[in-house]
Amino acid sequence: MADKRSGIAVGFNVFAATMMMVLGGFEALQGLAAVIKKNYFVVTKDYVYKFDVTTWGWIHLILGIVVLLAGIGLIYAQLWARIVGILLAAVIAIANFMWLAYSPVWSVVIIATCGLVIWALGWHGRDIASA
Repeated sequence: MADKRSGIAVGFNVFAATMMMVLGGFEALQGLAAVIKKNYFVVTKDYVYKFDVTTWGWIHLILGIVVLLAGIGLIYAQLWARIVGILLAAVIAIANFMWLAYSPVWSVVIIATCGLVIWALGWHGRDIASA
């Protein structure tokens, strides 16, 4: 029986895995910056989502490490990594929406990247899983 994986599907799987690793690294570094230097991020007055910057730092750090590991698992075509990748990309997008006042441009970039990861894993990942 011939291999049903398309070159496009494999390419998007590699793209998603690479973007997850990059996204995880960025999230971890963003979280580490908030944990190490609490006053680095400045929030505007009267922001709806008021949280301690250090708490947000730990949230971003943990999410970043987990999505980085899931990206590595995706390189090895692990099904759990695909599922975790979709779920964590959604969680990271929501977390960065709530982080908008602290780092608006960067949060929008991360949210867009999460959307690309979800799309690549959800749409083209089916061809990978069928092989």
